[in-house]
Amino acid sequence: MIPIRDENPVHIVPVVTIGILAVNIAVFLLEIASPDGGEGIIRRFGAVPFRLAFGGIGSLADYVTVGTSMFLHGGLFHLAGNMLFLWIFGNNVEEHLGSVRFLLFYGFCGALAAAAHIISAPGSVIPMIGASGAVAGVMGAYVILFPRARIVTLVFLGFLVQMVRLPAVLWIGIWFLIQFLSAVAGGSGEAGGVAWMAHVGGFGAGLAVMSAERFLCPRREAAVV
Repeated sequence: MIPIRDENPVHIVPVVTIGILAVNIAVFLLEIASPDGGEGIIRRFGAVPFRLAFGGIGSLADYVTVGTSMFLHGGLFHLAGNMLFLWIFGNNVEEHLGSVRFLLFYGFCGALAAAAHIISAPGSVIPMIGASGAVAGVMGAYVILFPRARIVTLVFLGFLVQMVRLPAVLWIGIWFLIQFLSAVAGGSGEAGGVAWMAHVGGFGAGLAVMSAERFLCPRREAAVV
């Protein structure tokens, strides 16, 4: 399933969502323009679980990589997928939270996603990169706020391609089930080179934060769609 767009109108210019998109694209262009194809950048600014789990307190540079790793990607499809998901789900969440709170929320979910991956694979020396964990948090928030919003989706059935409109709770539910089962099957949390537990952790963080917000601030209702 490939999401195309959601049928959930936005009444603001989502400046933070656009800004995050722009920074990710700019960083990716720097990666591919570097002489080694970005390998040096990834080694320097990717988050290495082993260093963060066993490096001891005091290595500020290692902790900073939790943030910088969110803006690095391993290829065009990796970048395109994350940015597509961010654009579809991020603008409505930004409108609900406000730009400043959305930026803090995005960073928080990304940090929790990194922590989930580090806990699942503390001995890994492979740098973790990508916005997937933070974007997963945005998706967790979206499903709480707009469970009935329709997601226009391309569904591939063999050689047949069908465009369908699925409720967000079903679309995101299927997506999360795939992430969770992949994380369980992977064992180490790093199956196939994908940090599945980061997706699970980020989604859980977004789900928990937005659920708490709806409970503590019941008068802030999301738009009915």
